[in-house]
Amino acid sequence: MTEASHKDGLPKDMLHILVLSLTFLHNLVDGSISCYDDSGKPVDWFIVYKLPQPHHRSPAGGMQYMYQDENTQGWVQGRSLMNNTKGAVGRTLQQLYTVAIRRQEETAYVLYNDAPPKTHSSTLKGHTKGAILLDQNQGFWLLHSTPHFPPSLAEKEYAWPHSALLYGQTFLCVTYSYDQFKEIGKQLLFTEPHVYDCRVEGTFAQDLPALLNASEGRHVQKEPWNSSAPLTSLGGKEFVSFAKFRFFGDDLYSGWLAQALASDLYVEFWHRSTGILPSNCSGNFRVYNVEEVAFQEPATSFPSMSDHSKWCVGTESDPGWACVGDMNRNCAEEYRGGGIICCRDPAVWKAFYSLVQNYTDCDGAGAIQSIRGMELEKGNRD
Repeated sequence: MTEASHKDGLPKDMLHILVLSLTFLHNLVDGSISCYDDSGKPVDWFIVYKLPQPHHRSPAGGMQYMYQDENTQGWVQGRSLMNNTKGAVGRTLQQLYTVAIRRQEETAYVLYNDAPPKTHSSTLKGHTKGAILLDQNQGFWLLHSTPHFPPSLAEKEYAWPHSALLYGQTFLCVTYSYDQFKEIGKQLLFTEPHVYDCRVEGTFAQDLPALLNASEGRHVQKEPWNSSAPLTSLGGKEFVSFAKFRFFGDDLYSGWLAQALASDLYVEFWHRSTGILPSNCSGNFRVYNVEEVAFQEPATSFPSMSDHSKWCVGTESDPGWACVGDMNRNCAEEYRGGGIICCRDPAVWKAFYSLVQNYTDCDGAGAIQSIRGMELEKGNRD
């Protein structure tokens, strides 16, 4: 028997996955803190894409969303609305206003947003938005793009901001074991989040010093000014967190991510900010600005000017990267902290790749290219 095998005959990597899976299933029954799907079941991870509000539609039209997790194998329509605690985001964050309030000594949380609720936006801290909640077994990290969200615990209930109706938004929630928050805290020291509500005390402060420091406004003090860290979900799914500090002084996507992933990228981000960076083909791997997004079912399309989400996807299925983050491509954000979380998953890659309708090329004229037209042309050649 080789060193790679266990005494029961299972390879070590298979045994590790089995242990993670059993731990995940145990904690689902246990009712520990977790990401939740639209039906109220704990899930290992989910991605939500809040759709832009159609013209001349009621506010409810600005709270519809698409959803995916490991079970859907792609996008499905959300079963609720963004302002409802029956939806995935609402169910997940509702734990802040129930579990975190009821079990104060047994939980820790960090809420951060460069445009926090009820206060002015921060242009000095990182351009980053998220929510963390955990107990001493596990917790979730929700990375998102929505300003003024979620409410602080003082509000005592979940709510969706009226300011977030008009434009598209993205959310990535992953359930992690307790130990993973050591690494997550270190990543936050690079992104330098504007924390508007937090509690990291007692055992949490002792075990998770980086998370405590980040919640108190501290940040990295010396080079390197960027950090990538592998993260493993409670169910064993592998992610990679990319985080940069303001002294990095370059675009997250063209200055680092494309090269790190060894992949050309289509990048979707907020096009209404100033100093938008053009598509970049100067490196070994290219970065293209997405101009139009479309879902196939239900059929809906919208320009990037109507989308506040931040995500990117590899242009090819191999290596097949897809990422959700909180940074734009503009001059100002080259000098602000922020980050993104990526995974290699065929279904997730296909889901995001299918959204890209048009993008800007790198030629001098910045011509708009249709990805569907290119695929048709390639098919005809083949």
